[in-house]
Amino acid sequence: MITGIHTVGVPVGDQDRALEFYVGTLGLDKRLDAPVPQLGGRWIEVAPRGAATTVALLPGGEPGVETGIRLTVDDAAKAHAELRAKGVDVGELLLWEGVPPMFALRDPDGNGLEIVEGGAR
Repeated sequence: MITGIHTVGVPVGDQDRALEFYVGTLGLDKRLDAPVPQLGGRWIEVAPRGAATTVALLPGGEPGVETGIRLTVDDAAKAHAELRAKGVDVGELLLWEGVPPMFALRDPDGNGLEIVEGGAR
């Protein structure tokens, strides 16, 4: 019956600021940006290039949640340094034996995401 995951929603307080962060800072592609007056804003979807699942930046709701979203990078240490240099709120780079390098970050609304080294799985 269910064949995949299309979108994961993230509540944001300012859609333009969130769009700039996810596209401009994290480097995701904007896939969709359409007005939806019923939401009090727009339906915005972003995703890594070639990814099947998108992240919807949703107006309203209560920002500042742990999203559970894990984004992958080729080099976690490099991504950590680059994001820190851009002023992103990043946590410690975790280097645990037997586990891919990873770190947490927060978007401008305080929503928590994780960056994990490794290819798409």
